[in-house]
Amino acid sequence: MKLSPLNRRRLALFRANRRGVWSLVIFGILFVLSLFAEVIANDRPIVVYYDGGLYWPIFRAYPETTFGGEFATEAEYRDPFVEKLISEKGWMLWPPIPYSYNTVVRGTGTTALRPPSAQNWLGTDDQARDVMARLIYGFRISVLFGLVLTILSSAIGILAGALQGYFGGVLDLLFQRFMEIWSSLPVLYLLIILASIITPSFWTLLGIMLLFSWMALVGLVRAEFLRARNFDYVRAARALGVSDAVLMFRHILPNAMVSSLTYLPFILAGSVTTLTSLDFLGFGLPPGSPSLGELLLQGKNNLTAPWLALTGFFVIAIMLSLLVFIGEAVRDAFDPRKIVA
Repeated sequence: MKLSPLNRRRLALFRANRRGVWSLVIFGILFVLSLFAEVIANDRPIVVYYDGGLYWPIFRAYPETTFGGEFATEAEYRDPFVEKLISEKGWMLWPPIPYSYNTVVRGTGTTALRPPSAQNWLGTDDQARDVMARLIYGFRISVLFGLVLTILSSAIGILAGALQGYFGGVLDLLFQRFMEIWSSLPVLYLLIILASIITPSFWTLLGIMLLFSWMALVGLVRAEFLRARNFDYVRAARALGVSDAVLMFRHILPNAMVSSLTYLPFILAGSVTTLTSLDFLGFGLPPGSPSLGELLLQGKNNLTAPWLALTGFFVIAIMLSLLVFIGEAVRDAFDPRKIVA
């Protein structure tokens, strides 16, 4: 697809910000890798070759009887008995990290709060779970949660701002008063109260946070529509009988999206931070879920295991820094005052 001169200029400005480009590359690689967390960190083999057949335990549960065992329940592939059965007639290919986020590391000696080693690259937590595995799964959940929340809240905020700015009058006045009241509510306390009443899950927590996060772009989009609705081309289109919906979303909205896009990486960073804060306080995802905030909480509760706090701190700091650098590059790309070097 051929880019317009304006979009080519924006792309050139984005590429000129080397820090933002490298941040996008690094963040994209980390996010794509986390999408395949089950292949990277899992307590099930990727593939099992047994008696001339191939089996894929990461996609399907197989009973122990499939491999010559005695029980009809799912095979425990780390059990020495099952390992011996499979090794007699085949082999297993394990992920690089042979633990899932909820796998309890068993072995000789102390397993809980085990420091980093060749077996557990970032050690284990206070429940003897591999920190590296939980970190990969927790990173994926945090980013996916932030992306979904950013997309939904931005869509609602853009729609609300467009309606306010385009129609104005009583609608704009009433909506502004409503937003003043709604934005003055203590959001963190309300999130804690609602999360303590409703059983937390990914989607319920997303819905609760969506109630308060949609206002980020309303003011910006409203101002763009208030400015553009009196332009000559809008008045001419209205005089020719063009509908309000077409005017709003085909003629005015693209201008408003230019400024809105520059805020999206920062909104994503804020969404991830909010989820991390709720998990740290114990009002986020269900107990046992892999979470960056829960990792920080374990670091606070186990000061004798510094690898927990350091891991959580550096991962969150690096992730948010990458998002901020990407946001700065996007802002430069849409800045009309920037000159392509």
